[in-house]
Amino acid sequence: MSLPLGRVPWPPKSLDIVLPKLAEWNAWYAGDPALLQSVYGRSQVVPIDKVAQYRGGVGGALARMWWGRPIGDLTRRHDQLHVPLAADLCQTSADLLFSEPVTIAVGDAATQDRVDELCGEGLHTIFAEGAEIAAALGGVYLRVTWDTNASSAPFLTLVHADAAVPEFRWNKLTAVTFWRVLVVDGQRVLRHLERHETTLDGTGIILHGLYWGTEDNLGETTPLTEHSSTAGLATLVDPQATISTESPGLAVVYVQNQRPQRRWRTDQVGASLGRSDLDGVESLMDALDETYSSWMRDVRLAKARLVVPEYMLENLGVGKGAAFDSDREVYSPLKMAPSESDEKQITAHQFAIRFAEHKATADELVASILRTAGYSAQTFGEAEVGSAMTATEIQSKERRSYMTRDRKIRLWRPAITDIIEKLLAVDNVIFKSGVLVQRPDVEFSDGVQADPEALARTAQALRAAQAASTATLVGMQHPEWDEQTTMAEVDLILAESGMAV
Repeated sequence: MSLPLGRVPWPPKSLDIVLPKLAEWNAWYAGDPALLQSVYGRSQVVPIDKVAQYRGGVGGALARMWWGRPIGDLTRRHDQLHVPLAADLCQTSADLLFSEPVTIAVGDAATQDRVDELCGEGLHTIFAEGAEIAAALGGVYLRVTWDTNASSAPFLTLVHADAAVPEFRWNKLTAVTFWRVLVVDGQRVLRHLERHETTLDGTGIILHGLYWGTEDNLGETTPLTEHSSTAGLATLVDPQATISTESPGLAVVYVQNQRPQRRWRTDQVGASLGRSDLDGVESLMDALDETYSSWMRDVRLAKARLVVPEYMLENLGVGKGAAFDSDREVYSPLKMAPSESDEKQITAHQFAIRFAEHKATADELVASILRTAGYSAQTFGEAEVGSAMTATEIQSKERRSYMTRDRKIRLWRPAITDIIEKLLAVDNVIFKSGVLVQRPDVEFSDGVQADPEALARTAQALRAAQAASTATLVGMQHPEWDEQTTMAEVDLILAESGMAV
């Protein structure tokens, strides 16, 4: 299969049930009230009741969300407060996975040196960013990219799930088409399509195309030189607009956030997509925003106000109304009938703030959101953990979060293995590195820092029982050290203790 010839609906009909939901999750993740209002049908002022609220199905459900209620003349947009809990969920997911760099190891020494060069801090930043996007949209694409004019080695880039048309077979990615909008000129839209697929012999190839179309139609093809961002590709592609990776397999992998995909389990495309951390908690987050907005409304209404008789107001002039200065301390004597003195005094009004009720409601909603998303409240600081807790105790209290972390690691590890192997292959054939292409071993950190005091007590007990060697004890105390550093420390210990032979 090749790129579309043009004049086809875009995005494709196969994504009709997927893209609206991705847009909804993106609105929650971005934390932009305007996006939420747009997604839930509140982009314009409409009557208090609208027809969509009485409908069934997805459209009616969205219209009945708090963010979907119509804006009447007496409702102000700034009264709607958004709590960015969705962004916290996605960031925490990434931190649990990649707060520390993963270890990527191969057997060949020369290849390992090249892996270390390719996998610097920038690569681990890509992984962390990808994990956050995957938590929001259900998945993310890792792509091998190279530019001989800008870099002397290939590197990894990210493509978000809402800019891709994937093709799966037996839950394996077989091809994918990425798109991006380059120009919007009135009704005309210029798009760049990049398709990854394999030839009959399994070699990965990349096809590029540029299209002038409309908002919902791909339109006609146009030369790659039409836009500055794709002009450089014109000299790299063959007559079929293709670039070969000259190595087996796709130059891209899809990383699912979680499985199974409950929402689209019967859809041909959606069933193979990952599950977002926000899937199933949208209505709870909507209720949380409503609760906080009501809380702030209580605060606003509870401001102290004075009710004064009309004759106490200072006339500002013809057509300018009247005003009352609450900071004024001395007033001129007022001429009033004695019978009016009891009725015309200054009256203070200040309503109570329902702090406890709102806080209890918000706390319960947050707990439900975290539990449904697969996290422990302690991970978000919602409960006291204590400063003197051991790593085992922390792991126990945050067990729910670490179970979710393990589920995600099982999806990330093979994806990283595949993409690093492809990175080495492209580096070998395009940049002539000459290293042996191998499948690496990928290891994630424990995620919890062990208590040094507890480790020291354990090491002392093992030493007294003669149940572990000095090398084992040093490795236990410093698991991040490599073998050379560990053995150097062992030699120093043996020399200082007089046990060296």
